[in-house]
Parts: sequence; C-alpha cells; structure tokens
Amino acid sequence: MALDRGGSCNPSVVKIGITFLGVCLVCYLVGPPLYWHVLEGFAAVRRSSCPTCNCDCDSQPLLSIPQALSNGTLSDCAKHDPEVNGETEKNFAELLSEELKLREAEALESQQRADMALLEAKKLTSQYQKEADKCNSGMETCEEAREKAEAALIAQKQQSELWESRARQRGWKDGGGKA
Repeated sequence: MALDRGGSCNPSVVKIGITFLGVCLVCYLVGPPLYWHVLEGFAAVRRSSCPTCNCDCDSQPLLSIPQALSNGTLSDCAKHDPEVNGETEKNFAELLSEELKLREAEALESQQRADMALLEAKKLTSQYQKEADKCNSGMETCEEAREKAEAALIAQKQQSELWESRARQRGWKDGGGKA
C-alpha cells in the first residue's frame, strides 16, 4: 500500500482494498451454489434434447442362458404362477411365525435368567444386611464396653489421686520413703 508522507495509508487505496476483499467474500459465498445451479441447468437442457428410448427392458433377462444348457426349469421359475405365489406367501408367513416364536422363547428365557439373577442378588443383599446388622450390634457393644472402661479408668485415677494426696499429707515423697 502506498504511504503518505505522514506515515498513514492512502484512503483511496484502503477503499479499493476493502472493496476487493468484499467482492472476494461475496464470490466465495455465492460462487459454489451458483456454479452447481448452472451445471444443473445445462444438464436439464441436455436431457430435454435427447429423444426418449423405446425399449422394453423388463421383459429381457439380465443374464441369458444358452438354449442347450437350459432345461426349462429356469424359465418356469420366472413365470408368475398364482399358486406358487400363494404357497410362497404361506411359507413366508410360516417362517415369520416361527421367527416370532423363536424370539418370544429367547425373550422368555432371557427374562427367566434376569429373574434368577435378581433373586440371587436379593438373597446376597439380605445376607450382607444381616452381617452388617451383626457388625453394627458388635460395634455398639464394644463402644459401650469402651465407655464403661473409660469411666472406670477415670474413677480409678481419681481414687489413686485421693490416696496419693493422703499419702503426701502423711509425709510420703515420690523419691523414696518417709521424710
């Protein structure tokens, strides 16, 4: 960019640069969708100029088998026979019915396993709860015994202090005998 003598940018150069950036941004945002719409328009024009095909593709098989290898059973299979269609629909319905029965049996078996696991978990929970209750009872007993022992120790210390103070009054000293 061109600098003025004062060290600042020329305003007209800045305006041109900003305008250029704006045009680039608009092209970046609008360009790709516009490009694809134009391509679709050209494709539509090409399709409309092509004549329609007059071929019956459904009647021709995808793979043709030579007549020498054909035994007639494949051509019979391709024909639409209402009796065969009804039978295959019945077979299909039977297969679906069997599949549903199998899934129901699997679901029932899974439910029974879940029920057994739940019952086992309840038994274990009950057993652990009994053990926890025993432990809590034992802790309470121990706590009561500790409190009684602490009270007895305090009473014993008081009695010892009483006897020691009586002994000191009569002349007893820590270091040895009587004074």
